[in-house]
Amino acid sequence: MPKRVTSKDIAELAGVSRTTVSFVLNNADGMRIPEETRQRVLDAARQLNYYPDAAARSMVSRRTNVIGFVVRQSAEQAFGDLFLPQVLHGLAQSAGKHGYRTLFEPIPPERHNDAYTQLFRERHVDGIVLSGPRVDDEDLLRVHSEGAPIVLLGQLPQTGIASVDVDNIGGAALATKHLISLGHTRIALITNAPLVYTASADRMAGYQRALTEAGLPFDPALVKEGDFSPHGGFTAMHALLALEPRPTAVFVASDTVALGALQAIRQQGLSVPSDIALVGFDDIPLVGFVDPPLTTIRLPAYELGWKAAEKLIRGIGGDKASLVTNVILETELLIRGSCGASSK
Repeated sequence: MPKRVTSKDIAELAGVSRTTVSFVLNNADGMRIPEETRQRVLDAARQLNYYPDAAARSMVSRRTNVIGFVVRQSAEQAFGDLFLPQVLHGLAQSAGKHGYRTLFEPIPPERHNDAYTQLFRERHVDGIVLSGPRVDDEDLLRVHSEGAPIVLLGQLPQTGIASVDVDNIGGAALATKHLISLGHTRIALITNAPLVYTASADRMAGYQRALTEAGLPFDPALVKEGDFSPHGGFTAMHALLALEPRPTAVFVASDTVALGALQAIRQQGLSVPSDIALVGFDDIPLVGFVDPPLTTIRLPAYELGWKAAEKLIRGIGGDKASLVTNVILETELLIRGSCGASSK
């Protein structure tokens, strides 16, 4: 039977004291361990295949070294949302670098009262990254007021909750302006989700802003809500195609939703882009390989997850500023075949 690796073994290999090893492996509060020293300890632990007893470690540090990645969607919606895996990848990679594991937890929007409390008290997470915040989420505000470490992917202005987000308004305006520059004046919008989600409302605001700046009227009949899924885009697109006159272009505020919209257009015997131009949002890996390839707004999905985890873990470690400040990442337009313009 192999000899059990101890903190003494790690200390000797890393050239530090056993106390330093304990502080690093238990993420002890208030200890200013140089990054080079901390990394040396972690490298030594990995080299020796040291796996600390999680129960004992949590008793000492009152931490579990687990963070929750929460989405306010049903499980079906969450696992069908093709944007989330890229975000989760970045988050888990960052968390792992700091010795944290990640728990993925879909919470349906209709669930109230104890959803977040259970995560903290029963699933034993040290903090959560919440993707897709809603303006009506009173439970989130209550848990935040109780001091729970939370970072949003998205924003809830005036709440004081830290966030990492993209410029949703600017990205949606860029997509809509591109369609306007191609000569379209009857441009529809399919949202990525119901408008109670802040990202959805912001993308609609960007769409409206572009229309206003171009002197084009806003027609509510040209706006249909998606629900994170291709099926939602399929249904919304059929409703738009029933309008007279139908739109000549559609901005779909999610690539996942746009896949369903593309299928609905084809089912009606129409083609993209000659009959209807299409622009998406997210740049999920799949859309560069559909026919025609989808023009879209690229988001730094991996970076969103990475930065959110870094922010949350710093906050868990005592950096209070990390849990109140906001980070905005830029987007860019990728021109492909679905809009009818030449790729640059």
